[in-house]
Amino acid sequence: MKYLSRQCLLLAFGALALSAQAAAEDFRVGFVNTDRIFREANTAKAAQAKLEQEFSKREKELNDLGNTLKSASEKFEREAPTLAESQRQQRQRQLVEQDREFQRKRREFQEDLNARKNEELQQVLDRANRVVKQVAEAEKYDLILQEAVYINPKHDITEKVIRALNSAR
Repeated sequence: MKYLSRQCLLLAFGALALSAQAAAEDFRVGFVNTDRIFREANTAKAAQAKLEQEFSKREKELNDLGNTLKSASEKFEREAPTLAESQRQQRQRQLVEQDREFQRKRREFQEDLNARKNEELQQVLDRANRVVKQVAEAEKYDLILQEAVYINPKHDITEKVIRALNSAR
C-alpha cells in the first residue's frame, strides 16, 4: 500500500513539473536598461542639451564669481602682512561674506539644476515606459523588468526601445 501511494505521489510531482515547464516556455521576460536609455536615446540627449542651454549662462556667471573670489583671496593673502590690523580684519570679513554669498548662489544653482534635470528625465522615462509597453504588447512579452541584479543578454530589449523612441520623433 505504501509503495503504491509513493508511486502515485511521484507521478503527481512529475506531472506537475511537466506542466510548470510547459507554462514557463510560454512566459516571455524582457529587460530594459534605463541608464542606457538616458545616455543613448535622442529624447534624453535633447533634454540634456536643453538643460545645458538653459543653465549655461548661470553656470558661467557662477564660475566667474568663483574666479573673482579666488583672485581676491589670493590678493589678500599676498597683501595681508603689510596691512594694518583693522584693514586686514575688514577685508577678511568682506571675503568671508563674499564666500558665503558665492556658496549660497552655488547651492541655489545646483538645486535648480537638479530639479529641472529630474523634470526632464521624468518626461524621458514616461515616454520610454510608453514605448516599452508598446514593444511588450507587440512582441507578446509577459513581463518587462527595469532593474535586476543579473540579466541574460538575450532578454535585453533596450536596443529595440531606443530605436522605437528615436523613430517616434
